[in-house]
Amino acid sequence: MGSIGSALIRGVPPLVALVGATATGKSALGLALAAALDGEIVNADALQVYRGFDLGTAKPTREEQARVRHHLLDILEPQQRFSAGEFARRAAAAIADIRGRGRLPIVVGGSGFYLRALLEGIAPLPAADPAIRAALRQRLTAAGPEALAAELRSLDPETAARLSPRDTQRVLRALEVVHTTGRPLPRWIAEQPFGRARVAATRVGLTLPRAVLYDRIGVRVRGMRERGLAAEVEGLLASGLDPGLPAFQAIGYRQFARHARGEWTLERAVEETIRATRRFAKRQETWFRKEPGVTWFDARDEEAVRTAVLAHIRRSVSLEDS
Repeated sequence: MGSIGSALIRGVPPLVALVGATATGKSALGLALAAALDGEIVNADALQVYRGFDLGTAKPTREEQARVRHHLLDILEPQQRFSAGEFARRAAAAIADIRGRGRLPIVVGGSGFYLRALLEGIAPLPAADPAIRAALRQRLTAAGPEALAAELRSLDPETAARLSPRDTQRVLRALEVVHTTGRPLPRWIAEQPFGRARVAATRVGLTLPRAVLYDRIGVRVRGMRERGLAAEVEGLLASGLDPGLPAFQAIGYRQFARHARGEWTLERAVEETIRATRRFAKRQETWFRKEPGVTWFDARDEEAVRTAVLAHIRRSVSLEDS
């Protein structure tokens, strides 16, 4: 295989972004690509950044992390908040480090807004108005998250479509932007002089027929149960963590926390997690289909998609077998 340096000389930015809905096989393909192309993985999952939240976020195992170096895993405590802008800053630093050592950065994840922040740039959001924030939080306490989610669907349907109603942090922020600027978040960002192809990358997307994807999600969630997700969540709660923390926005943790508190049976927690994950996957598909420059591959046959994607990347970044 040719060196990453030779690709740089030819002016081709050596960066791969691997995107798609959850359970399409991004992590496994990322590992295979890294092994074949002398690469390292930059995590673009908004919740794998949290320490201790492993099984429910499908975080790479210790063995997988030993095989291929990963960046931006386990970098935050559960109490800390993370943003698309902070992700973009840290990911850009990791990419520069990887390139500096002559290796190929492979960005892998399903957090679409984070990936857009990295690859296209985003405008800095307006400063929050303390009075507006306080009023929204009072309404959250009085009326609950569904009321605020309904308001967001009315004022900013595009943002509401990609957020869970329980993602109160981002729902509140989107409403703050609307009430502060008079414009929904996507329009506010579009009107700023940012976000114009800041980073060139070979963008690869994995897709599956909806029925196959939903089956895989069911298998994945039941596998998490078998590997001990309930015990993981019980341990997190026993350590004193509040289930309202940002890290608990990860699907599965809210559901299994209700099981840990005796509100739901284990089977109900599993089924609710499957349902929530399927809804999330549908939102991911909708988001990524609108993203520019993605070449899509059917992910049903793991070996075939690996071969096809490798060939595509080698053509794109001018890397050839030695």
